[in-house]
Amino acid sequence: MRPIVQSRKLQHVRYDVRGPILVEAQRLEAEGHKILKLNIGNPAPFGFEAPEAIVADIVHNLPDAQGYSDSRGIYSARTAVAQYYQGRGLTETAVDDVFIGNGVSELITMVLQAFVDEGNEILVPAPDYPLWTGAVALSGGTPVHYRCDEENGWDPDLADIESKITENTHGLVVINPNNPTGAVYNEATVRGLVDIARRHDLVLFSDEIYEKILFDEATHHHTARFAGDDVLCLTFSGLSKAYRVCGYRAGWVMVSGPKHLAEDFLEGLTLLANMRMCANVPAQHAIQTALGGYQSIEEYIGPGGRFYEQSKLAAKLLNDIPGVSCVEPRGALYCFPRLDTAMYGIDDDEKFVIDLLRAKKILVTHGTGFNWFAPDHFRLVTLPDVDTLTEAIGRIADFLATQRA
Repeated sequence: MRPIVQSRKLQHVRYDVRGPILVEAQRLEAEGHKILKLNIGNPAPFGFEAPEAIVADIVHNLPDAQGYSDSRGIYSARTAVAQYYQGRGLTETAVDDVFIGNGVSELITMVLQAFVDEGNEILVPAPDYPLWTGAVALSGGTPVHYRCDEENGWDPDLADIESKITENTHGLVVINPNNPTGAVYNEATVRGLVDIARRHDLVLFSDEIYEKILFDEATHHHTARFAGDDVLCLTFSGLSKAYRVCGYRAGWVMVSGPKHLAEDFLEGLTLLANMRMCANVPAQHAIQTALGGYQSIEEYIGPGGRFYEQSKLAAKLLNDIPGVSCVEPRGALYCFPRLDTAMYGIDDDEKFVIDLLRAKKILVTHGTGFNWFAPDHFRLVTLPDVDTLTEAIGRIADFLATQRA
């Protein structure tokens, strides 16, 4: 028999958040080792539970959630999302501008499949959430990475974006608040990104899944607010992080701007939505309750709240390690520290995290897994409680102490 091999479409697709390092972690677990998994922003294993009202609403609606729904999503969920953006200044948002999906991840893939043609270039931040890079490649396009500037709080380098635009560039991805850096972009930065899209006739893809997880004085600015009616903007968000329901898979994309110029594209997006029948119907019933009810996330993001205290502690402990520096996150659930590669003799960051995993049973993700340009960073999830975080970062410090060149 001939070998059965993967499609050539996967040649340039990677997702190292759940890649070879996780396979090694699973091997170690099979041997009986306990692994602390700080590689995925999944709140449930760290003691975070969904708001009771959301769970109750899903249970209440289960008898009516046994059949397929409208492929774009149930009416109440799409209405709630539309009203959410109306209340934030996007007053022209209508129910038909909203598509519900099985989390933002599914919608990213669907949107890019509907939009990208072979050879199209899409600008993606570096570092990025790697699904964006992988989904562009899988759609037949070419991801072109623009630099986010660590020395400037990980803000996008607007000049670098400009320098990478060609006649083949069709879209610009914005991840704000950013995964993996925790950056939250100020108004001037968001306006600058929109201005680039406007001048170069680019579609904006704005990933805003962490929009409610903000610390101190950080303010989130919806990209669509500044895109107005002359730049097509697709805004992605959902319940997974702020409402601690990753497993429910409830996300959405909202389309704004000159929709009359995008009718053909939107017909294609509707076709793909129809082909997957519909999103998970029980979880769709959580959206109206989540967006309209008490916002429990406020308990977590201020002083004394777990998200806040754990993020602050992680950044401090990392910065206390010789040869490690970490820009303090202004939002999201991660730290993205830099390593002094000369001090620690690191020239392969994937090898570094595998060696750390084997030695200290801590699972993190290497920076090049987020399409960063150099092997000098890693991402750490800040979801464990303060005692567990202190222990984990202490183990990282101990490991690094043994690696000094």
